[in-house]
Amino acid sequence: MRLIVVSGLAGAGKSVALNMLEDLGYYCIDNLPLGLLHEVSAATLKDQGLDFERLAIGVDARAREAEINGFAERIADLRAGGIEIEVIFLHADQTTILRRYSETRRKHPLSDDGQTLVDAVAADRRLTQPIANSADISVDTTRLNIHQLRDIIRNRVEGGESGELAILVQSFGFKYGLPPAVDFVFDVRCLPNPHWVPELRPLTGQDSAVTDHLAAQPATHAMRDDIHAFLARWLPNFAREDRSYVTIAIGCTGGKHRSVYLTEQIAKLLRADYDHVLVRHNELR
Repeated sequence: MRLIVVSGLAGAGKSVALNMLEDLGYYCIDNLPLGLLHEVSAATLKDQGLDFERLAIGVDARAREAEINGFAERIADLRAGGIEIEVIFLHADQTTILRRYSETRRKHPLSDDGQTLVDAVAADRRLTQPIANSADISVDTTRLNIHQLRDIIRNRVEGGESGELAILVQSFGFKYGLPPAVDFVFDVRCLPNPHWVPELRPLTGQDSAVTDHLAAQPATHAMRDDIHAFLARWLPNFAREDRSYVTIAIGCTGGKHRSVYLTEQIAKLLRADYDHVLVRHNELR
């Protein structure tokens, strides 16, 4: 059995992560009381007809504080019992959490008549700290949208399940800032920019007119080959270190032409050697 525990601050994206895991074939149980985690074992789950190969549970600060404090010990017991476990903890800064609750008009699970939203967010962070300390992966979702978070979860899980390296190659625009949780960043702003060709400006690096234009530039080929040579040289070292996933970002000014084209090209080359290569274009919506 493979068990993934998804936890984190309320408003940090736990539901998004569980939905992604469900799409990947996990049986998901949200808001599981931590007391019941003591009953999770291969034997008891089989007795209850819940002997799923892939199970994901969501836990949060609504559990009793004493149970949260014993989280690390229980996870260690489950691993000793032969269950493969990964703990994912999601968090975001206070301003982002407050904004998300303001936009959705949802009630924070820890807020009540005697506690403001600000107090509830602070209490949530304090109460879940023992879980955060036990996490195998901690994801800051402050600057992530739903699609980016889903990609991170998918990339992490697919690599962990297969025992092979899962790779996310993403394009982005430097003027919008670096994407989060990136291992390698390649800057391709030195290449000729299709933005300055009037008929190409409204198109993207996925359109044939743009790809033909960039493919005709010797510098584009040189950049592609150099990036691929670097990754071909070093990605096997990451795999040997038992890394489950690697995220590669390729950026140009607006994230629309050059970075999109090269992201597609690099992903195509990497797929010759790796089974799990995912592509995302952050600025193409």
